[in-house]
Amino acid sequence: MKRRRHPRCPRASQIGLAAIALLATWQVLLAPASATARELHFGAKTVHVPASWPVYRLSRHPGMCVRLDRRAVYLGSPSPNQRCPAQAAVGRRRAILVEPDSARAAKRSALRTAPRKVASASAGGSVFTGLGFDACSTPSSPTMVAWESSPYRAIGVYIGGANRACSQPNLTSSWVAAQTAAGWHLIPTYVGLQAPTSSCSSCAKLTSGQATAQGIAAAVDAVAQASAVAIGPGSPIYFDMESYTPGSSASSATLAFLEAWTSKLHSLGYVSGVYSSSASGIVDLAGRLGSGYLEPDDLWIANWNDQQSTSDSVVPANAWALHQRIHQYHGGHDETYGGQTINIDNDYVDGATVGSATLAGEEDPIGYLDLTGSPQPGQVRVKGWAFDPNAPTAPLGIRLFVGGREGTAGALEYELGPIATKARPDVAAKYPEAGTRHGFDVSIPTVKSGLQPICVYAIGIAPGADRLLGCRATTIPVAITLSHLRATSTGVRVRIACEWPAGTACPGQLALRTRFKQAVRSGHGRPPRTRVVTRPLGRRPFQLSGRHSHAFVIPLSAGGRALLRAHGQLRTQLIASIPGGRRTHTFGLR
Repeated sequence: MKRRRHPRCPRASQIGLAAIALLATWQVLLAPASATARELHFGAKTVHVPASWPVYRLSRHPGMCVRLDRRAVYLGSPSPNQRCPAQAAVGRRRAILVEPDSARAAKRSALRTAPRKVASASAGGSVFTGLGFDACSTPSSPTMVAWESSPYRAIGVYIGGANRACSQPNLTSSWVAAQTAAGWHLIPTYVGLQAPTSSCSSCAKLTSGQATAQGIAAAVDAVAQASAVAIGPGSPIYFDMESYTPGSSASSATLAFLEAWTSKLHSLGYVSGVYSSSASGIVDLAGRLGSGYLEPDDLWIANWNDQQSTSDSVVPANAWALHQRIHQYHGGHDETYGGQTINIDNDYVDGATVGSATLAGEEDPIGYLDLTGSPQPGQVRVKGWAFDPNAPTAPLGIRLFVGGREGTAGALEYELGPIATKARPDVAAKYPEAGTRHGFDVSIPTVKSGLQPICVYAIGIAPGADRLLGCRATTIPVAITLSHLRATSTGVRVRIACEWPAGTACPGQLALRTRFKQAVRSGHGRPPRTRVVTRPLGRRPFQLSGRHSHAFVIPLSAGGRALLRAHGQLRTQLIASIPGGRRTHTFGLR
């Protein structure tokens, strides 16, 4: 299958239409009148604009797409039903948008009277699996109602960034609350500085020497934009890093930027996502797996192969494997549902979204899960912070689930007690009333192994409820080790140690198998061909106790002994399996 580089340039930034209008007004009012400028009258204002720029009075052009990346002057308020192409060309913000005084006054009044409480998406985000779409400009509420007849239930919304091209008159906190209440899942996306070798030649780009600082600044602004429209902590925000030409310098700078983006989002309580082309940003991120690089929590893979799945050849199957991917599989085109047409990209979603936008309970705990890990086989490490506003200086209890969220079938629950007592100066700086001692960093034994979702809850002090701090996928090494292997003509002896907690039953199976080439008759006078076959040589169960080891003998079966006599030597694999995983060792059996 040929992988096509995603050709779309990013969509420019939303800093709030009121802010854009204010900036634009100052630009045109302060611009000196000259031969290269002309005078326009709009309402009670007289403005000067570049003489060569086209001027659009939006009242005369219903549905016009207000393109902030073009050299143009827009007079009026953008329509809630703009007809914008999904693949809008972008670059630095160039347009001048001058809104009526009444519109700006209404927006300032709404900001002043809005409740100070920040809405929170369902803590830890909401995983959605199914079809979605993204459009340059957020559709109006009536259009979203019409599209309830579509096969889609997820939508990408562009919340901000220095390179976003379409205005967003519809994206408000009330829109977010209404759509999530109607069952839509939102994919918040921020389109900031692009890679040094971005395919978008006119876009504002990051710089190698400032990549980390610029990534931090992007995350801070993204959280401010998300909060302004009621997308709160626990929500994912995806950085839109458009296609670029990978190379040692460009890739290094881009990855430094994205690592800083992820780190800062985590510290602010949000989940990090990255959208990029399979052939550039995604392959660069996949190449850092296992290196200690701080990877984003979720990937949004642009690969227009028309496959409704999240698999991609550049991403290992076991990476971002626990509902942590979105695939943009088809580019811009029109689709119509309920009589409403939108130009969209198609997405197959199996990852973090915003699935609710209810106000965060004032009585609930506050905190964040910084990281999870497995320092050794049979152990899980969790690190983060939490406190309860009802008793801000009291230590808080933490509950841990290995295998999924609370209520997930097969998930194991561990009550860790009031362990959130470690020094966290960063928490005290943001919440001075809480003090410094609200961090936790603890390792505990577990009987789970393999790739597992680790979910951590802060236990609320009445009258608050418990709060999910986050879930992260963690690979826990299988908790058995093999040593002192010795093979004879009748069997194989091996010592097995189990790293599960002391006193825990550690049952398992031992098996021997071999692979060799075997001649197969072809018939009709043709020479015989060979094929590789796998044969069992022996097996036996074993039973251990946690933190103990024992030597076991696996006798060769009658068939195994016959194969050994026939071949004289067999390349053999020893497999030791326990619930959740297995260890293997390959050796020569004579």
